[in-house]
Order: sequence, then C-alpha cells, then structure tokens
Amino acid sequence: MNTPTPPAGPSRRGLLRAAGTAALGAAAIPLLNACGSGGDPGSSSGVTNLTMWGSFSGDQVAQVNQQLAAFNRSQKDIHVTYQAQDTVETKLLVAIASAADVPDIVLWDRYQTALYAPKNALSPIDDLVARDKVDLSAFFQEPLGEMRSDGKLYGLPLLVDNRSLLYNQALFDEAGLRPPTTWNELVDTAAELTRRSDGRLSRSGFSLDDVGQFNMYMLQAGGRMLSRDRKTLAFDSAPGMAVLDHWEELVKRKKVYEAGFAQGIDGFGTGAVAMKYGGPWDMPGYDAIDDFEYGVATPVSGPGGHRGAITGGFGLVIPAAARNRDAAWEFLKWWCTVPENGTAFAKIASWLPGNAKSVRDPYFGTGHWPAFVRTMDFATVRPNTPGYSDVEGKALDPELQNFLLGKTGARAALSKAARQGDQILRQNL
Repeated sequence: MNTPTPPAGPSRRGLLRAAGTAALGAAAIPLLNACGSGGDPGSSSGVTNLTMWGSFSGDQVAQVNQQLAAFNRSQKDIHVTYQAQDTVETKLLVAIASAADVPDIVLWDRYQTALYAPKNALSPIDDLVARDKVDLSAFFQEPLGEMRSDGKLYGLPLLVDNRSLLYNQALFDEAGLRPPTTWNELVDTAAELTRRSDGRLSRSGFSLDDVGQFNMYMLQAGGRMLSRDRKTLAFDSAPGMAVLDHWEELVKRKKVYEAGFAQGIDGFGTGAVAMKYGGPWDMPGYDAIDDFEYGVATPVSGPGGHRGAITGGFGLVIPAAARNRDAAWEFLKWWCTVPENGTAFAKIASWLPGNAKSVRDPYFGTGHWPAFVRTMDFATVRPNTPGYSDVEGKALDPELQNFLLGKTGARAALSKAARQGDQILRQNL
C-alpha cells in the first residue's frame, strides 16, 4: 500500500511505490476476453473509450498501463486509458458536481466506500453482478465487505495487502534464531539482535516506526477498536493497555528501538533493522539488493494466542455519473473476476489479487509470497464507520506518538485519544 501504510491509514500505506517493476513480458499477460460487444454512448469508430482514474503514480503508472494494454489487446470494442490523480475522491466529487468529465472507472481505495457511497458518488453494481452471475464467494470476503455500504455493493476487490513479519535472514542465521511467533518471542528475539555502539543504537532488533499499526496489535491483544454497536471507541481498555505495555517493553525496557531511528533511510534494507512489519510491495526492492537475504513470516500472536492482521488495498468502482457504465463493467469483470488476470498484475506490481482464486496459482507458492497468503486467512479490514479514519489520523496516532516519545503515559494517551475520537464519531453519526 495497507500501509502501505500508509499516508495515514493502512490502505494508503499500500500506496508505497514498488521499488521496481517485475520483469514480465507483455506476451505473458493472459489476453482473456470477458467483454461483450460494447456500443455504449460516446463510442467512436465502434470503440468505446474509457477513462480510468487512480492514485497510483510514478513507477505504478507503467504497471497499470501494462495491464491496460493487455485488456485493450484482448478485444476490439473497448479501450481504457489511465490518468493518475491526486486526491481522487475529492476530484471525483468536484467533477460530478460541476458536470465536468467524470471518469468511467476508478482504482478505488476501498476504505473510502463507506464515506463516498452515501454522497451518491458511486454506482451500485448489484444488478450487474446478478445479471452476469458473478461468483462473489471467489473474493476475499473481508475486502469484499469493505466495498458495501447500506446493503449495496459498489465495486469488487482488485488488490489486497497485509503486513507480515519481515526478518533479516543472515542475522537470524548468524544468531541461530528462528522467526518469532508470539509477542514474548518477538521481544526476546529483538533484544538479542539489537546492537549499540558507544551507547547509541546502531542496529534495531525490531522497528516500531508506524503507530498506525496499533489496530493490528489490538487484534493480537484480543481487543477491538470499536464497540460492538460501532458507535463508540473500545481501545481505551485492557487490551489497549496490553498493546502499549508491549510497546513499552520493546522501546523503554529492552530498548530495541528509538523513535526516529534510521529515519530517512530504509533501515531494513541496509541491515540497520533486523525485523519489521512490511507488505508485499516491499519485495521487489529487497529482492533487488545484492547479497541481501530476508524471510517473511505471518504476524506474531498476542496473549492467549490471539492472531491479528489488517488488510487494506484497492477495488474498482464505477462513478454514478459515468457515461459508459456497461463498458466499464466489462473491464471491471475482466480484471477482477478472471483469476489469470489478477495473477498477471501481481507479477507486475507485487500485490495480492482481490480474487482469492487467483492466489491458488502456483506463483503464490514461490518466493516470499506464502506468508502473505497465509496472513490473509485471518486478516480483517478496518472499521468502515464514517469518521473512523479521522479517529486514527487525528486523535489516536498523535497520542501514540507522544507515548513513544515519553511525553505522556499509556493511560493518559488512550483516554485522551478516546475522548477526542468519540467526539469525531458523534459528529459523523
């Protein structure tokens, strides 16, 4: 990215640019035709031209364009062109309100569905799913649910991610260590791999540089971010305190990490960090480093064996004001429902496909993919309650930063964040 993180939330974090494009020739992308005859308004010379918006930029533009080229070659009725946009959601609302050119399809941060569907920005697709008998059980169900709002489905999951445990294989081999599987093992392993020089931290055993991952730790502690009625916050609790005690053990007692350590550089890739949580988008960059060996394991479990991971990512949606809805749907089906096409993009851009059938491909049993695939077995999405993203970004994360910096205590940090966060939720009811 969910973090890619990241950006403020895990899904935004998923926007972190892949450090290189996997070598995959255009001929290797399956040219599967899932399209009808086209004929939507606005077509010329028998071809319907679609515009696709998305936040992917930089190297990711070439990755998207490679996938679009495969679709465009797979049939003769529809041609899709990608346009990178900043603040896609805001620009979409402006375009709709001003009757300007609205895109036909959007590479959509799924997490925004609950906020923008009620604004009538997106077109429900339930009728199209029913008409074409799309098998919704083929998708990862948590991400699929993230594309629903008020009982309606507004798109299909395209790309999913999660954060699993990345570890420096050479350092582990040298110390005779195995990847940790519990919080306690993580603390002990990180302490053994931490190094100091002249009293200063020279190698961190474990990076705790992203407080936005608190929601993942809450799951591992057996807790919840929201109450069961989803109207109030639930992190100012015993599980929340357990998370901050775990962080305090790592940072203040074992001193395996210091705020700001390796800032501005890739500490893991340079060997300055022995372990961190990272996503599949990290793999191309680390695979390209000479003589660098790393492993990936599923996230460790917390007290009582609780497992927890967060999945973010993107889907494809059709704006409510799109002029070429039927043609856009054909493209959406081609990419999202045909397993081979999801696998093809994974090879290009190092993302997991939203279609779980794609992940059955032998490709995902190679390299470092298996751990990310196993993590999807228990990964859940963040709450889609309106205002929740602001709870994390504006109320919780700043207090967690203050806690790690020693400016406030654990109870005070959670209590203040909960008070501010509950007010944000009330404003969005």
